[in-house]
Amino acid sequence: MALSALWERTSWLDRLLVALLLAATLASFALLGGGPAGARLVVERDGEIIFTAPLKVDREVGLSGNLGESLLVIKSGRVCFRQAPCPNRVCIGMGEVSRSGDLLACVPNGLLVRIEGTAPGKTGYDLLSR
Repeated sequence: MALSALWERTSWLDRLLVALLLAATLASFALLGGGPAGARLVVERDGEIIFTAPLKVDREVGLSGNLGESLLVIKSGRVCFRQAPCPNRVCIGMGEVSRSGDLLACVPNGLLVRIEGTAPGKTGYDLLSR
């Protein structure tokens, strides 16, 4: 169906609704991308913390997991997997992370990288209750 035929079949209210939904979608992307910057990373293997480091210090770290050694690169406040022994290397394709709450995972190798940090003026609590 041609675009002009679709345009003729819709009313102005339909067009307004589509425009509002598109604007809301674009606004949600802008709001989600602005989380607080991370301060440090924590690496877990099978639920046990095996490595922590600040994001400010550039380094390359070899981490041993269930399948072998993975190479984790910390550079300019960002973290990524550079090498991994897993078959599909999905963890390398996850790219770099730098925001508090971001995760990198190499599931076959049993490694989880978590970025931690708090924004200035925030407490560590989500909710307090009596």
